[in-house]
Amino acid sequence: MPARRILALWFPRLAAERALRAEGAALLSLPFAVVAEEGGRQRLAALTAEAEAAGLVPGQSLGDARAVCPALVTRPAHPPAERAFLAALARWAGRFSPWVAEAPPDGLVVDLTGCAHLFGGEAALLAAVEADCAAFGLSLRAAVADTPGAAWALARFAARPEGGAGPLPGGPTGDAIDQEARATRARAARRHPARPARPAGPPPLRAPGPAPAGPAGPAGRIAPPGHTRSALAPLPVAALRLDPEIAAGLARLGIARIGDLAGLPRAALARRFGQGLMRRLDQALGIEPEPVSPARAAPRFAVRLSFPEPIGRAEDVAAGLARMLPVLSGRLAAAGRGARRVRIEAWGSDGTVQGVEAGFARPAAGPEALAAVLCLRAEAIDPGGGLDRLRLEATVTEPVHARAHRGHLDAAADARGRAGGEATALADLIGRIGARIGLDAVTRLHPGASHIPEKAAVVMAAAWSEPAPGWPPRPGPPRPLVLFAPPEPVAAPEGPAPPAAFRWRRRAFRTRAATGPERIAPEWWLDAPAWRSGPRDYWRIETEEGERLWLFFAHGGTVTGGWFCHGAFA
Repeated sequence: MPARRILALWFPRLAAERALRAEGAALLSLPFAVVAEEGGRQRLAALTAEAEAAGLVPGQSLGDARAVCPALVTRPAHPPAERAFLAALARWAGRFSPWVAEAPPDGLVVDLTGCAHLFGGEAALLAAVEADCAAFGLSLRAAVADTPGAAWALARFAARPEGGAGPLPGGPTGDAIDQEARATRARAARRHPARPARPAGPPPLRAPGPAPAGPAGPAGRIAPPGHTRSALAPLPVAALRLDPEIAAGLARLGIARIGDLAGLPRAALARRFGQGLMRRLDQALGIEPEPVSPARAAPRFAVRLSFPEPIGRAEDVAAGLARMLPVLSGRLAAAGRGARRVRIEAWGSDGTVQGVEAGFARPAAGPEALAAVLCLRAEAIDPGGGLDRLRLEATVTEPVHARAHRGHLDAAADARGRAGGEATALADLIGRIGARIGLDAVTRLHPGASHIPEKAAVVMAAAWSEPAPGWPPRPGPPRPLVLFAPPEPVAAPEGPAPPAAFRWRRRAFRTRAATGPERIAPEWWLDAPAWRSGPRDYWRIETEEGERLWLFFAHGGTVTGGWFCHGAFA
């Protein structure tokens, strides 16, 4: 069995170069940076080579950066787009090996075991990787080693080969540890007289962490098989993917390089810094296995039907869907999923593409349930001069779980009724209506956690909610069918007693019967402007003109009260 070989790819300017690709070539020659908010302040998250050449560093505040480089052009960070861009790079890296895993936020890990010889060896494979990234306009640091931890460390912290040797400009050498105390550096210089000590004074202003990629372009580093320990020995301890606190604690003890750490007693280190330190060291050296777990591709449920001759009738479109639906339904059922949204695409003979979508109130997997809604939406497709191809895809799916009976006869009967009776019929009805007017337009009421009339019910989309148990609400004072928001003023005599006559909406009314009052007080823990008129006494008023109204008298608070109409009964 061949020795395991891992390729680590680091894109140090991923966020900035992704934004540049979206902006176009106009900003390529200008200092450019991506800005992210951190701790309430805007800081530079990623820089281009031009920005680094101007003296800017990642982590620098935006104000300081503009003071150093007034010509700096910035764009806000876009984490979702950056994750999508990294996922696209993972798909590209699949040409070198089928085993590719993302190392967020700016790296990839590729298991090259048994694959390098297909490209002429590891050096030739690295050259192909670098050529592709150069064509993409991406900065790259790459390394090959026996373990993911070692490859990660070499890609970010190893010296860059420059004709075979030479450190990366500005990169770590094993001695220049930013977190290291000044006295520790002096002792290190005395122990190694061949290396000159660092001059006294404050450390250089450089952001801690991995070295930035130099302006010379991408470069790779290959650790020979079986030489992981010697390749890691000169690297700083931060290359072990440690927490910054642990790396700073090791620096205060004078432990600057991985070689110094590997020779110390493990028990004492574990007691002081925890098992995480030893685990990272063992993973980098290959003592503890660290698998490369590529993300599984999202399942896709799509069916395509091509016609030998263009079709031009709506009946032919319906017949094509009838042939495709059983195939799509079978794939959904095999995966134990149901469709919540399905897209129909029709390719015309003239190169145009028509697309319509249909949503379902419940996960649908059977061809009958799918056809009930899709046939309605397919009417929007115009065959026009002819259609060459139809495509059906379930873009949003959900798991479909089998329903288990609770054991009691009544409960089992209820479960059977929910599974195949009223609940299913209602969901199908919602789906059919939603195909005409939109699923969001079909709503249902849920009880709200408030005694205030206008907050007593919450409007929810029927397709994405279940009926609330016990709704309509418990028996009590009846509520009007229609609520007016805001309540409408009523001209009536002052006083809490129901008026014998009043005017509302420019009409005069005479009271025939009045039922009440029902006292409702405002929520004292909330400042609702509509309730600043104080407690209300609600009356159900039946007028001689036939109107049944819900009037209230506001007793007054920070705002003057009076009579108002809040609703109308059926």
